[in-house]
Amino acid sequence: MLLTRIKGPRDLDRLSQEELDQLAAEIRSFLVDAVSKTGGHLGPNLGVVELTIALHRVFDSPKDKVLFDTGHQAYVHKLLTGRQDFGNLRAKGGLSGYPSRAESDHDVIENSHASTVLGWADGIAKANEVLGREDHHVAAVIGDGALTGGMAWEALNNIAAAKDRPLVIVVNDNERSYGPTIGGLANHLATLRTTDGYERFLARGKDLLERTPVVGKPLYETLHGAKKGLKDFIAPQGMFEDLGLKYIGPIDGHDIEALESALQRAKRFSGPVIVHCLTQKGRGYEPAVQDEADRFHAVGVIHPDTGLPVSTDAASWTSVFADEMVRLGKERKDIVAITAAMLQPVGLKKFADAYPDRIFDVGIAEQHGATSAAGLATGGAHPVFAVYATFLNRAFDQVLMDVALHKCGVTFVLDRAGVTGTDGASHNGMWDMSILQVVPGLRLAAPRDAEQLRAQLNEAVLVKDAPTVVRFSKGVVGPAVPAVGRVGGMDVLRTPAAEVTRPDVLLVSVGALAPMCLEIADLLDKQGISTTVVDPRWVKPVDEALAPLADRHRVVVTVEDNSRAGGVGSAVAQALRDAGVDVPLRDFGIPQRFLDHASRKEVMAEIGLTAPDIARQVTGLVAKLDGRYDSEPAAAVD
Repeated sequence: MLLTRIKGPRDLDRLSQEELDQLAAEIRSFLVDAVSKTGGHLGPNLGVVELTIALHRVFDSPKDKVLFDTGHQAYVHKLLTGRQDFGNLRAKGGLSGYPSRAESDHDVIENSHASTVLGWADGIAKANEVLGREDHHVAAVIGDGALTGGMAWEALNNIAAAKDRPLVIVVNDNERSYGPTIGGLANHLATLRTTDGYERFLARGKDLLERTPVVGKPLYETLHGAKKGLKDFIAPQGMFEDLGLKYIGPIDGHDIEALESALQRAKRFSGPVIVHCLTQKGRGYEPAVQDEADRFHAVGVIHPDTGLPVSTDAASWTSVFADEMVRLGKERKDIVAITAAMLQPVGLKKFADAYPDRIFDVGIAEQHGATSAAGLATGGAHPVFAVYATFLNRAFDQVLMDVALHKCGVTFVLDRAGVTGTDGASHNGMWDMSILQVVPGLRLAAPRDAEQLRAQLNEAVLVKDAPTVVRFSKGVVGPAVPAVGRVGGMDVLRTPAAEVTRPDVLLVSVGALAPMCLEIADLLDKQGISTTVVDPRWVKPVDEALAPLADRHRVVVTVEDNSRAGGVGSAVAQALRDAGVDVPLRDFGIPQRFLDHASRKEVMAEIGLTAPDIARQVTGLVAKLDGRYDSEPAAAVD
């Protein structure tokens, strides 16, 4: 196989055109076989095979910087830069699903939040200019929806201002992010795709000119780079050139020779250049091509021949939300839904099918989505903005200053909250309950099971004068966790024996960690430690009944699937101080560091967020209060 002979990008230089086409076919076969076993981003990478080969033949990585946005389309880049062991892709100790500096000098940015690459490229190009590195180049690939994000256009505005600073921007135009890309830019690119007179004209001329001795090929390349007048007559790509960016394309993104020619011309130019490539997401794998929903954007373990899942999971948190949204939509005509280019992943496809006039896909533009939601609320609707917890980080200012300041009734539904695992540091939803604590008036719910998710979503959409947030985990929803009582707005999940007058521990269980907290209580009980377990349901604001309940216990313990820094534990501690309740408090959660990719179970074990770890530390704390130990164990693993 040719692929096994590729140890680095320069090995591509020795291959003929026929061998390059063979290599592309081998890479697609490899990707289907490997990713079907592990899961991962299959469709986007099948679409960039030839483009990545051409990039690495034209640019000299790692001296030249080849950047991808979003980074999930960098699998082929990994293969061509010496990383061909995909056996543990996205698993502990294996390759990351995104570029990773720890893996290779060829990986410059570890970007999995979209629309950032042009800012990175602008900065690197400026550094090359300042430091006099005239032989260094930057090629930034942006696509799979990333060009719909506002950051990309902020960067383009800066890039275009420097007419003599070399920078190659490759637009990977596959018409999609997860689903079909939407918006005005998408319409403009569609115009370029469908106005093929220019490329047909060049194709006819190419055959003639390349048969012309000596001057034929140079003349063709000159014609291909013709000035705006001719190109505007045939293809209206003027938007980019009106920004001050030279434009080459559209180019067939699966023609290595055409790609190399375009990239070489762009590389030689002394300023910023757009190379517009047309690619097909999922190319070469029929199940992906036939999948209209998202072209196998991201898959679990599948049968490689059919593309069908190997196993069918039980009901997920996302599916419970999806069904409840449809029911709410039927009940209330003012309910509308917003997604940031992730209709299916966040569970809004059923709502969109049922109520197509009440779903708004804003593209990969969470900031705009949040402010648009504020506008919808002001206009009398109740928007439900469903987004991955990690991506709400990008819209914090809008949540604070547009939604909360204006007391808008907007419900944010945060999918993939807490430790998500395999997608690595950037996708763990571990900051939302810390970030949102500072937003005045915001109410935040963390349901523990499917029943509570439905109930708390219904409670959230009744709020008309403040933002509400409902956050839940990734994956399968666990069994129902019934309440045995109620204190204020909190559910009591477990009480000590009746004869205990002052229980040892008040255990505050946050969200989906309720089963683990009940397990902790069982372990403590075996040590003779009496425990009350409560689920606050709404973790912001802290329930007024919590302080007097805490005062009737010897120690308070909080357990949350969120960063310990500024999270629910911190909010509870402040509430107890404000109420004058002076009891020891220990908070358990995610340490303040970026977490490597691994399964959720492995990550939780690594950070000490397991029932045995927590029970052991709480046992030590109670023993210290009893005077049995001289020193107290650390409260968490950092």
